[in-house]
Amino acid sequence: MIRSSVAAIILGWLVFPAAAARLDATAVNNAGFPTRPAPEDKIDAAVVKAQILLDRAQFSPGEIDGKLGENAQKALRAFAEAKGLAADKALTPEIWTALMSTSNDPAITEYTISENDVKGPFLRKLPKKMEDMKTLKALDYTSPREAIAEKFHMSEALLSALNPGKKFDSAGETLFVAGVLNKPTKLTVNRIEIDASRQTVEAFDRSGALVAFFPATVGSEEKPSPIGSFKVVSVDRNPTYRYNPDYKFKGVKSKRPFTIKPGPNNPVGLYWIGLSAKGYGIHGTADPSKVSKAESHGCVRLTNWDAGLLAGSIKKGTPVVFVGEPQGDRKS
Repeated sequence: MIRSSVAAIILGWLVFPAAAARLDATAVNNAGFPTRPAPEDKIDAAVVKAQILLDRAQFSPGEIDGKLGENAQKALRAFAEAKGLAADKALTPEIWTALMSTSNDPAITEYTISENDVKGPFLRKLPKKMEDMKTLKALDYTSPREAIAEKFHMSEALLSALNPGKKFDSAGETLFVAGVLNKPTKLTVNRIEIDASRQTVEAFDRSGALVAFFPATVGSEEKPSPIGSFKVVSVDRNPTYRYNPDYKFKGVKSKRPFTIKPGPNNPVGLYWIGLSAKGYGIHGTADPSKVSKAESHGCVRLTNWDAGLLAGSIKKGTPVVFVGEPQGDRKS
């Protein structure tokens, strides 16, 4: 069985010379083997390229933001382990070469904004409190930029950085975007393993081979994740969220049940995979940047696109195993 590790990898990444420090499609597509560390809080062209290739290979880095953060490190380590390469040292030429060999297509591609991208409807503002969401007719995106960024698994900041001066609300505008697989091949998933210690979800085929890796937020202080073996009991797209006051979630004062309409900014995002552990499921999120970084309301949170890939590759009865010990409070 292949496992990933939360332990940070000391990675060496390319810092471009001053003359080539700009971030654009050419810089990303031409990025070569990293030789010096890149900061975790700044966008780096080589990191963007690596994240896109990891995403294509089904080793999700979560939101593609161009930063060498925890989720990118998790995905890179899982990829290295899957290829039988050492993953406890600085990034080696062997790991970089293996990653680059997964795809010959440019990491950054062009996309023309469509009428569907800009027609909405869009929320004027997403309420912070769950109770304030229950009166909304739908939990839509808040802007075309948010919708387009999610379509290509990107942070809004990276999308803007690659397209300075561009408008995201004009059909016909051409953008540079991450060249991800919006319609990936359906995976053959025979078992799902959720690791509360590592904050990851892994999907395995019948032979036990790892076919997909996802960073995740698993459990919460008030509703820790279960430990043991369960199974998938339902798979729903565009789910309605139903709040149970018995859970007494932090920040929710209501003592009565209430529902929140579907939409990408619904508390469980665009997908709900119900489990035989009562009240638990694997689901999407309204904020992909916080996956694996801020605690969930007790379930297993993935990005909307990762939840969609998993939801489209499983069926009722698929075994789901929870392992590991929950981490401490992961407040955002």
